[in-house]
Amino acid sequence: MQRSLLTLICLFVFSLNGFARHGYHITIKMPGVTDSMAYLAHYYGKPLPTIYKSDSAYFDKSGTITFQSKDSILGGIYMILLGDKKTYFELLLDDGDNIEITAPIEGLPYSLKFKNSPENEHFLDYMKFLKGFSEKQQQYSGDLAKAKTKADTAAVNKKYESVGKSLINYRRDYVQRNPRSFLTAIFNAMEMPEVPKDQEVRADGTVDSMFTYTYYKSHYWDKFDFTEDRLINTPIFDAKLDEYMNKLVLPLEDSVIKESDMLLAKARPSKDLFKYTLWWLTRNAETSKIMGMDAVFVYLVENYFMKGDAWWLEADQLAKYVERAHSIAPNVIGNLAPEIKLPDINNPKLIHSLHDVKAKYTLVVFWAPDCGHCQKEMPVLDSLYKAVLKDRGVKIYGVKNSGTDEEMQKLLKEHGLKEWIHVHDPQRTSKYRADYDIYSTPVIYLLDEKKIIRGKRLDHSNIVSLIDMLERKQAKAKS
Repeated sequence: MQRSLLTLICLFVFSLNGFARHGYHITIKMPGVTDSMAYLAHYYGKPLPTIYKSDSAYFDKSGTITFQSKDSILGGIYMILLGDKKTYFELLLDDGDNIEITAPIEGLPYSLKFKNSPENEHFLDYMKFLKGFSEKQQQYSGDLAKAKTKADTAAVNKKYESVGKSLINYRRDYVQRNPRSFLTAIFNAMEMPEVPKDQEVRADGTVDSMFTYTYYKSHYWDKFDFTEDRLINTPIFDAKLDEYMNKLVLPLEDSVIKESDMLLAKARPSKDLFKYTLWWLTRNAETSKIMGMDAVFVYLVENYFMKGDAWWLEADQLAKYVERAHSIAPNVIGNLAPEIKLPDINNPKLIHSLHDVKAKYTLVVFWAPDCGHCQKEMPVLDSLYKAVLKDRGVKIYGVKNSGTDEEMQKLLKEHGLKEWIHVHDPQRTSKYRADYDIYSTPVIYLLDEKKIIRGKRLDHSNIVSLIDMLERKQAKAKS
């Protein structure tokens, strides 16, 4: 198979210890390929182009190459990648395997022949089935483009549905005939719930509009075997986590924490699945742009990393996670905003306390005159304040984070930002940077009347909608 893999390979050895005792011995005869290197690589959670090198070897003058190791490995979907970094084929490899492969370059992977590996013969049969499946889909796609009537379109869609079912039936038939096969675990992991169409109607005759979502989500992991560690060495798990956590789980702190705990409990018996799950959930929370997910990050660090579950991290690496969580913890949504007491930028004797600001809502804006994005955002924010926010009971507490006072005065005058409270920290005595996790600007927080954090890392585009949402919740709570 010829394919450009772009950022193909992280060529480092990913060591896997403690799962078996016999390593592997793979002999490949590839006529016409001589005096060149090839790699044995494997997936780890993600699909191509993310693969990891396990071994390397050279073809001899007869076109034969041998990969062998006595070190135990974790099985999975592995790959033989030639030195051109384009030509490759996949195989199933398990600890202790001794496999002989004949691999003519022309027609890969369908030209492969395996010896001593019935499961790879089944895997090859599946790839051949997928080839026919793909050809039919391409044919129907062309037919759909040529369809002239609704009847034509319906007929093609029926063919699409039929060929889709043939793939599902192929996998399920294999699973039934080979219940203990690793390929069965792979097929089950790929299985998506089929929602019963006849259960949307309640007993009273009304339609449950949430039935499809609820059923699909509740049965999403039914056939994924969390005790099968080899599944981590396939390109399946990362995509399943992404769909579940980022498309099916409600993006609310409590919901995400609950689902994270559920997944980690399922994965805990399997060392590598647990490791990947904890890493993925933590990174997903830390990098999320959805408000409130920083609290999920703090929760995972405090309840897993700090309790010894991140066993693969060195002490200095663990310390970075803990330090990051501690920097976020004081300013998660729902907490009382840390106090800031700083002098007015125009009157050093006048100290403004954030907690003393009398307002239904307070925007705390950390910005700087030497920040290009701030120079664009602040005038827009001020226009929004004058047009809408002021009448909604909002006051703005602006904190100069960097730049000179002269630069700040110039901008204040140029853009007419006269109605804000403007403070600065010329002696750098305040710890607001740590309290509010300020490592860039601008950063905007929304506080309620009691100075509880209700929103963070906002901009002019979402402040009003957040206030609207908060007030709808208040009205609902009172009714």
